[in-house]
Amino acid sequence: MQTEKRTQLIDLIISESENLIPEYMLQEEDRLIAHGNCAICLIDEEGKVYGKMYGTNLIRARESFRVAWTKASQVHITGMKTSEYEKLAFTHQIDERKFGIERPDYIGWVGGQPLTLSDGSVLSVGFSGFRGEMDLEIVCRALEIAQPKISA
Repeated sequence: MQTEKRTQLIDLIISESENLIPEYMLQEEDRLIAHGNCAICLIDEEGKVYGKMYGTNLIRARESFRVAWTKASQVHITGMKTSEYEKLAFTHQIDERKFGIERPDYIGWVGGQPLTLSDGSVLSVGFSGFRGEMDLEIVCRALEIAQPKISA
């Protein structure tokens, strides 16, 4: 994907994620985690970092971005979803030393994932501020909404 189109797609993923936040805030268990002060971090294959903090509590949003960046950077290094990497490492199904992330520096939480774009390129994405499963879902839904707009 051309750099300009990739940047447009990433910007759309960020804005579509923001559009989805009110829907997820309707769930009490998600609302109570960060009260809508959440963040997204995306890293492209070249290592360029994109992101946004959402919400009005800048300190809480900052912490959410730190977690989102940690998730995205671990995905960028390992190529695997967060939590799945840890399961493989702890059960000795992979040699964790080859990735250079030492215990206890694993993120461990769900919410980081590689996203394959329509052209085959991959974004490493972390989202933080809701339950991990919802963090994953928000970004996947945002990509589903954004990608056709760029491809058109």
